Amino acid sequence: METLMNDIMKEIESNETIIIHRHVRPDPDAYGSQLGLKYYLQLKFPDKHIFAVGEEEASLNFIGTFDHVEDNTYKEALVIVCDTANAPRVDDQRFKLGKKVLKIDHHPAVDQYGDINLVNTDASSTSEIIYDMIPHFNDESIINEDVARVLYLGIVGDTGRFLFGNTTQHTMEVAGKLLGFPFDHNAELNKMSEKDPRLMPFQGYVLQNFELHSDGYCQVKITKDVLEQYKIKANEASQFVNTVADIQGLKIWMFGVDEGDQIRCRLRSKGQYVINDIANDFGGGGHPNASGVSVYSWEEFDALAHALRQKLN
Repeated sequence: METLMNDIMKEIESNETIIIHRHVRPDPDAYGSQLGLKYYLQLKFPDKHIFAVGEEEASLNFIGTFDHVEDNTYKEALVIVCDTANAPRVDDQRFKLGKKVLKIDHHPAVDQYGDINLVNTDASSTSEIIYDMIPHFNDESIINEDVARVLYLGIVGDTGRFLFGNTTQHTMEVAGKLLGFPFDHNAELNKMSEKDPRLMPFQGYVLQNFELHSDGYCQVKITKDVLEQYKIKANEASQFVNTVADIQGLKIWMFGVDEGDQIRCRLRSKGQYVINDIANDFGGGGHPNASGVSVYSWEEFDALAHALRQKLN
């Protein structure tokens, strides 16, 4: 792992323009790792041109904003993709236009699309990996609260506020070091959990319409007419995937949202119930306890549900 970090830094040192990407439908770790790397490299290499690109997610814009880069900028650029397991999920496919592509990720290595692939599946998040690069290169003294804030939020997001099984002793040690910087972590965590008041009636719908089975499986179906009824967008609906997470006896759950051209399914599980293999079988992917899949009919949704329930029998 240290050798790969050294190889990545050599590439960064030898390029004047660096463009950082991440995955579509970004989550806090996608934002945190991408922006954390950008801010860190800007401090380490103030004379380089360093950009972070991608479509913004309104609910996460409190974490940071992104750059607009012209196509010709890629011709002489080094591209780094954070937190993205496979190439089709990279937000902004212009990443392929760069001179060289580097991958930094913590998902299972299903698609090693980078010229250098730094993948650590033992890390809680890609933000944790980005942090680990900083002491490796003896750069603790140059980072500031901007770097610390976004990396902390990335770690918090991918560990479910340190409730998920991917939280390790090292994760907590990193989080503790980041908390030593002067940002208001309580205020930031409040922003992460806040939702627009107009969305709250939809949460009530979810709580009244989940389907819980005796084996510990639960599912929520959000059809287009429900989105229209509550005047809510598909990406806004997805914020409520964990609304049912505290149900007693819950083991595996699926939250499906009809986005028009596809039904986006978010899969979650607790403890020993690994579900990313099922996600992979259906063309998706992700973590052992948190994955995503796109299906194209409610019949396929039901087939996915059947496969998930097989885990419980």
